[in-house]
Amino acid sequence: MRLSQWQQEIETYLLGADSVANSELRATLVGSANLDVDLGLAIYHNAYRARLIETLRGDYSAVHGWMGDEEFDALALAYINAYPPDHFSLRWLGARFAEFIEAHLIPEQAEPLAELARFEWAFTLSFDAADGQPLTEALLASLQADEWPNLQTRLLPSVQWQTLRYNTLALWRALKDDSEFPGSHALEQVSVCLIWRNGLISRYRTLAPDEASALYKMAVQGGSFAELCADLTPLGDNAMGQAITWIRQWLADGTLQRHIGEPVVYQVDSFINQ
Repeated sequence: MRLSQWQQEIETYLLGADSVANSELRATLVGSANLDVDLGLAIYHNAYRARLIETLRGDYSAVHGWMGDEEFDALALAYINAYPPDHFSLRWLGARFAEFIEAHLIPEQAEPLAELARFEWAFTLSFDAADGQPLTEALLASLQADEWPNLQTRLLPSVQWQTLRYNTLALWRALKDDSEFPGSHALEQVSVCLIWRNGLISRYRTLAPDEASALYKMAVQGGSFAELCADLTPLGDNAMGQAITWIRQWLADGTLQRHIGEPVVYQVDSFINQ
């Protein structure tokens, strides 16, 4: 057996659910008086999969805390069997975990749990994202008066937009703070939470519905400052003031970059589910 073939056999064995290797692979190995081939391979197989479960525990610590060791490990093992690692880095092992939860569990369990998993994964995506060039008040101050109406922005690469239909944020904070678990329930009104990275620190903030709608139209759908103000015309003379207040908040958060060119348009569902 060529080395490349042997490596492929080892990979197939480790990624498979069965800890018993096929005869071709076993024939290439030699055991010892203290450890035969079958036991040695089984130990290696189990240790590898335990490492994968450990990785998922780290990526989804709140989901793990909610479910407990036994239930989480069973779910993680089923996930690994369904989606074995296909990338050289374990960083991407849990990329489809929320999707798997939705398909694997009954809806009553799956919906809040998958939302929590998606929320946790958003922090991972945010932390690893490119830096981008934040829009600053100094840059805005340098704009000419005739540039303001056509001003367009977009979200920095690290910003993750999470639409929450359950009390996911409260669950996540309770499990992170090791405080009393509040129990899962649906929200009376859908909430929007932004997650982003400021330097090496992860940040998050919930948005009121009117602010979320304004930010989405301007920074996701490619709307201009003039369009933002036009949407606020019911506020009368306060329209521009509200628009500027929001923009200053977004600049203080560090979530925007200036966009020059064609508007950036995202599919709503795919963006919300990031």
